[in-house]
Amino acid sequence: MNQEILRVANEIGVWLAAAPVVILTAIQAIIYTRLARKTAKELNIPDEKCDRAFKTGLLTAIGPVIAIFIVMVGMMSVIGGPISWLRLSIIGSAPTELTAAKTGADALGVSFGGPDYDLNALATGWWTMAVNGAGWLVFAGLFTHKLEGIRNKVGGGDVKWLAVLSSAAMLGVFGYLNSGDIKKGGGGLIAVIAGAISMVVVIKLTEKLPKIKEYALGIAMLVGMLAAVIFG
Repeated sequence: MNQEILRVANEIGVWLAAAPVVILTAIQAIIYTRLARKTAKELNIPDEKCDRAFKTGLLTAIGPVIAIFIVMVGMMSVIGGPISWLRLSIIGSAPTELTAAKTGADALGVSFGGPDYDLNALATGWWTMAVNGAGWLVFAGLFTHKLEGIRNKVGGGDVKWLAVLSSAAMLGVFGYLNSGDIKKGGGGLIAVIAGAISMVVVIKLTEKLPKIKEYALGIAMLVGMLAAVIFG
């Protein structure tokens, strides 16, 4: 892979094309936060609870963000900074985007980031990421507003059953996401085990230190990543 590829991938024109999407994502986050605050007032939810929820979400996001940032640095060295920044701003799944970029290179029969990786491979990778992510965005735009109705129909209006259903769905999703790391073994397996153990320990500690409950997930993620780096 030559420097010409990175020069093209990091041109000012590409930065300018990527910036509006990233800025729009930031604006959406601000709008959602303000809307949540407004709705909380209408529901008479105290500001203290909103502040605690916001802080919990912020801390919980640290673990995933670190993992995404590490992959993003690797992507930037191959497909350029602007597109890496854009893709991970609107999708946020580093493994998915990296796989899509590699698939584009494979389609042309070249190695991702290798000496035979040329401008055609770069363009194909960009298009592969865009097409791969388009389906998610279209589905979210057309059907997200219907999902709550579907959930209520499945739950039959029973609040307790809905809580069990939602919890089971989340366990299933996270279990599926972890299954790949468990099967591969190595650092991934260590991260899963260390994260699970630390989560149990932190939850036990919250009986005496209830204030750390909101940090439980973030702590478990960080412990899992640290264990994977040390022992993986």
